[in-house]
Amino acid sequence: MSDSRRADGPHRDLAARCEQLEREIDRLRSLLNQHGIAIPAAKLGPPEVPPIVSSALKTSEKVALFRSLFRGREDVYARRWESPDGRTGYSPNTERNWKAYYAAKPEDRKRVDKETRKNIQLDDQAIHDHLSGKHTIGIYPLLLDETCWFLAVDFDKKDWKEDASAFRETCSTLGVPASVECSRSGNGAHIWIFFERPVAAGLARRLGSLLLTRTMERRHQLGLDSYDRLFPNQDTMPTGGFGNLIALPLQHGSREQGNSVFVDERFVPYADQWAFLASVPRIDPSAAETIARDATGTGRVVGIRFAEVVDEEEAVAPWTRLPSGRTPAKCITGALPSVVNGVLAQRLFLEKAELPSPMINQLKRIAAFQNPEFYRKQKMRLSTALTPRVIACAEDLERFVALPRGCASAAEQLLAEHGVRLAIEDQRHQGSAVTYMFDGELTPIQKEAA
Repeated sequence: MSDSRRADGPHRDLAARCEQLEREIDRLRSLLNQHGIAIPAAKLGPPEVPPIVSSALKTSEKVALFRSLFRGREDVYARRWESPDGRTGYSPNTERNWKAYYAAKPEDRKRVDKETRKNIQLDDQAIHDHLSGKHTIGIYPLLLDETCWFLAVDFDKKDWKEDASAFRETCSTLGVPASVECSRSGNGAHIWIFFERPVAAGLARRLGSLLLTRTMERRHQLGLDSYDRLFPNQDTMPTGGFGNLIALPLQHGSREQGNSVFVDERFVPYADQWAFLASVPRIDPSAAETIARDATGTGRVVGIRFAEVVDEEEAVAPWTRLPSGRTPAKCITGALPSVVNGVLAQRLFLEKAELPSPMINQLKRIAAFQNPEFYRKQKMRLSTALTPRVIACAEDLERFVALPRGCASAAEQLLAEHGVRLAIEDQRHQGSAVTYMFDGELTPIQKEAA
């Protein structure tokens, strides 16, 4: 008994020390978030990729588990193809009626082929062939009733690890379970969010937009084009189309190289992929709706000026909107410089050395607006594949953030609201006056008009 009492003191000291270290970690993470700095996973020194061990699940159980997570349209799916000249892509897997095709006149063959071609349904064998390496397939997340079973976000730029880490941390902060998959090439990632039941695609995309917006508030390097990298990419089904597709993970050839697999916070593949997939949590649709609804009501889904045809704006209290149509900018806390220097030339260049990431993000959003053409096409059920959802006119340079010159007054006002003065050096070329004399003869019609 006396030995136990003597051990109580050291144990209490160790527990107190652990709590102190955890508080320090939380404080440092908060500082990193405040300045938009993601924890650099690459600098943590990940060990070599461990071999992926086989799970105790039977093959049929693996296929069933896989299909329960990665669910899209089952009446059609896509297969990856490679051409002799090196081109690659995905096309719907179909059966073609060659007899009818060759029986038709040459000028009618394209029409006949379109009328007689049938989509092949997604079944267990197609999934088995994908996992075993016979072929690589992709699925269409947007169902016929315009719902979806999951939301995925694609990160494929140079700093994809930092972007994915920041997004994963945002999901964790909001209590949204997210799973990270390293892409087929190893130079990108998909982050998957699975739902317990199908949810409206518009709701899923609002949730994704919120997560992206919150991530950009901490990491301005994440571009506004990220809103176009959501799966599904549409709220409604395009007439005669399938919506965008996403390639399925665990592609056999890439998996053997440590790619197309799910990874932890250090981007190290989980040793047992099937055990990980079996433990993946799924978010309740009502929880997703609550998060998205609260964010929409406070104007934080995209955080830029809405086009008149955007439905989300209707949810924002009209008395809170600014005359420009923007929602009030969120006040930035933390250290800010007293003066920001800018150069007015072909654009407005603002020095960003002392600006925190949230401020740079808000400056970039001054020069961005939602593309009304995207929403017009979506309401008409036309394809939006090549139409960006957000038009961004800012450019993030090494030392400066460049805005259109017309944004100067808005940038000055935003900085002034935070007690920062904008000092602009005008480098525009004023030109010089030139006198010209007209040397020509007008036609009778031109004389009459003159």
